[in-house]
Amino acid sequence: MPESTAVSKPRVRFAPSPTGFLHVGSARTFIFNWLYARHNGGTMILRLDDTDVERNTQASVDSIFDGLKWLNLSWDEEYKQSERIDLHRRTAWTIFEKGLAYRDFTPAHTGDAEKSGAQGTWLFNPGARELSKAESDCRAAAGEPFALRFRVPREGGQLVQFTDAVYGEQIKAAADIEDFALLRSDGMPTYHLASCADDADLRISHIIRGQDHLTNTFKHVLIFEAAGCTPPQFAHLPLLVAPDGTKLSKRRHGPVVSVTTYRNAGFLSEAFINFLCLLGWSPKNDRENMSLQELIDAFSLEGINRSNAVVNFKESIAAGTATTGVVIPREARDLGVPAPEDTFDPKALWLNAEHIRDLPVKELSARLLPVVRAAGFNITPERVSQVTPLIRERIKLLRDVLTAADFFFVDQLPPYDPAELIPQKGDVNMALKVLARALEVLADVEFKHDLLDQSLRAAAQGLGVKAGQMFQPIRVAVCGRKNAPPLFETLEVLGRETTLARIEQALEKIEPSI
Repeated sequence: MPESTAVSKPRVRFAPSPTGFLHVGSARTFIFNWLYARHNGGTMILRLDDTDVERNTQASVDSIFDGLKWLNLSWDEEYKQSERIDLHRRTAWTIFEKGLAYRDFTPAHTGDAEKSGAQGTWLFNPGARELSKAESDCRAAAGEPFALRFRVPREGGQLVQFTDAVYGEQIKAAADIEDFALLRSDGMPTYHLASCADDADLRISHIIRGQDHLTNTFKHVLIFEAAGCTPPQFAHLPLLVAPDGTKLSKRRHGPVVSVTTYRNAGFLSEAFINFLCLLGWSPKNDRENMSLQELIDAFSLEGINRSNAVVNFKESIAAGTATTGVVIPREARDLGVPAPEDTFDPKALWLNAEHIRDLPVKELSARLLPVVRAAGFNITPERVSQVTPLIRERIKLLRDVLTAADFFFVDQLPPYDPAELIPQKGDVNMALKVLARALEVLADVEFKHDLLDQSLRAAAQGLGVKAGQMFQPIRVAVCGRKNAPPLFETLEVLGRETTLARIEQALEKIEPSI
């Protein structure tokens, strides 16, 4: 049966713990949940799992919402786990009243401990587990602190099992699972209890999360069943790993694992979503460049791979440098942006460039404008709209506008090598002759593409030089470099006044060297 018909209005959730910035792996989990909900007409829930008060920070909360806001994928319901503690405690005591949990008055993992034979791991304290109800009630009434532990069945060879939508049938002997805590000695719920209690209360139908939670799921199945609930369908996602095979970690790999790093470097959110989707999932026809709607239409749990997905990033180089030979404006360097081609996964860059080319000029201009202004350039929307068509095919990231088009935004060009003004197979005298003639021609011609083309080609013919030998000195004079957008479109945007002033300055640069 096709998945879309087998699922009736699924309810899924993204439940981040606010103990750090929004990790790219967490972002992918959110995206997969969102796509599954939207593909099947279901409900997307955001729940902050913020009961770890010692590690939670407001900065982390802000980072999560900041990253999710940039992704621009909405959710339908929102909850805070810290506001639902009464529900968690009621769930724990419901399990206790069924005889499926017990009070443990001994510090964890101390005293007479039972250990499994295979791994030698702690399983339970026999004295606490076998304590009579009367004595347990008496000690609790006297104020003696205790943790509430799940009474994992240890007789009869019982198995805990579930079918994961990605990894298939999962089975574990109940006797190999420790008597895990439901409530800590301070009365606060543990992650396992709070997560399951909320999932049950919110009627979560599918839990889509990272593969590192797979082993926790055996405990969660026990909790759901003890609480009288049918466990949701589980789908665990392959991990994101570094090129060396290690799990992506902010401590080990730094900013490259943070969602906001990609935003700040100039990724389009839709391209970033596209990139993350291809890490551990693939559509049936192996497409790569996909719009958000195409991702919604194609997404299924069947397309998720079991193998870990490699993010092929490279070590960052010093912020504010570039490999193109182009001088980055000081304002851009101060933003501390590393050269992206030396940092990010090449596929991420390729996809971003593809999405940039797919954007209408008006929309791309609107994305570029705040980047240019943030770099300190007081530029009008009209100016950016003029520049956008000239650089759309030349940039991989939004911030590339600062190097691909900086000469459109400055009053004075930064220093450049006057030798760049000399045409190929030419000399200084040819450069002087070409630029002087360009001043004469451009002073009178209308600054329209075809007229500029015709006039400058005619001027080259009149001087007895090739068209390329005419164009190169002009391009360097007005742009400060050889590698620039098409010349005639560039002159149109720069306008007569700026063009003539820059050619005059170029003549001054090479006159002393005659």
